[in-house]
Amino acid sequence: MPTGTTPGKLPAVVWVLAAGTFLMGTTEFVIAGLLPELAGDLGVSVSQAGLLITAFAIGMIIGSPTMALVTLRLPPRRTLVLALAVFSLGHVVAALSGSFAIILAARVVTALATGAFWAVGFVVATAAAGPRNSTRAIGVMMGGLTLANVVGVPIGSFAGQLTGWRGPFWALAALSALAAAVIGRFIPTREQRAEVSVRAEIRSLRQGRLWLALAAAMFVMGGVLATYSYLTPLLTGRAGMPAAAVPLALIAFGAGALGGTTAGGRLGDRRPMATTIPAAAATAVVLLLLIPLSTSPVAAVVLVFLMALTGFTVNPVVTALAVRFAGNAPTLTSALSTSAFNTGIAAGTAIAATALDSPLGLVGPPLIGAITTALTLLPLGALALRARRAKPAAPDREKEQVAAPC
Repeated sequence: MPTGTTPGKLPAVVWVLAAGTFLMGTTEFVIAGLLPELAGDLGVSVSQAGLLITAFAIGMIIGSPTMALVTLRLPPRRTLVLALAVFSLGHVVAALSGSFAIILAARVVTALATGAFWAVGFVVATAAAGPRNSTRAIGVMMGGLTLANVVGVPIGSFAGQLTGWRGPFWALAALSALAAAVIGRFIPTREQRAEVSVRAEIRSLRQGRLWLALAAAMFVMGGVLATYSYLTPLLTGRAGMPAAAVPLALIAFGAGALGGTTAGGRLGDRRPMATTIPAAAATAVVLLLLIPLSTSPVAAVVLVFLMALTGFTVNPVVTALAVRFAGNAPTLTSALSTSAFNTGIAAGTAIAATALDSPLGLVGPPLIGAITTALTLLPLGALALRARRAKPAAPDREKEQVAAPC
């Protein structure tokens, strides 16, 4: 697979992989817009139907590293195609079934396939883009996830209202099968991971700086999503926005997230610490400002945009750092990055829910978000200190690999 060494046009395979992450990001979140229809059809409560979201998240947290190890010796092309095939089959099973238990199991299986795809996809994308464009490649792939929230989820929810909840499932099954065929054409057939062992992958986890990057990923996503998950009650109950206008704020969030992943991908390769530390600090400040200023609809929407813009700037950079720190054994680390993001989301939203029911009320989630995001500065600061200490001892050629530039 060709690798670029100078900034420029990204290989086509990166954009194809981004399309795959778009489909998988859509399936993770589209359930939220289909819960009433799905619950009514299956004869379960809406809260029970919500377990389909929880099951997918748990499958991602546990399944990403597990599937990365299980598929370690398979060629990347075969792993990606197989993951998309299983993903497609899982949606077919769910669309055909009238059993909530079977659909729940299908969600877990599709989450495992998604974990395998993301773990290998990140590695393939960075290898194809080359070391000078690795963060940008990850930014493009994460842009697929962002577009899933901005475009895929609303379209899926709208389609579900017209065709029933099974319609989006059939569409995702067909599109993922098509993606498997396209990816099978764009990725070389040669085996690239045969020389990598499970022991080498696990050995790469001994590096402290790797866990610092993963901790940063967990905190920043936990803080942003803690606030985003309870944005509707904040905007309607505190800013006085009508419910029909809330999608405008969600679009602003999506636009900010897309801009953030793009900015992080372009700026983070050369100076990751100089990109992530100001962005994380700015996110914490924006979330704090959301508490007093959320009484104004205009100010609230602007701050929601800025929250996504600054917060999502961190994501591709810390993911690229984690993969870089893993050296020749990046697959398990890439999977753990996915687990870190999902762990942050699960923990952040759970704590924010408790804060919402506390005396803090509607300002509880943004307060939790601000505190959690501020914690991102601890691992990022530690990484910056380690990089500064390592620079004088590292030969010029090795500086980019041994110490992340500030």
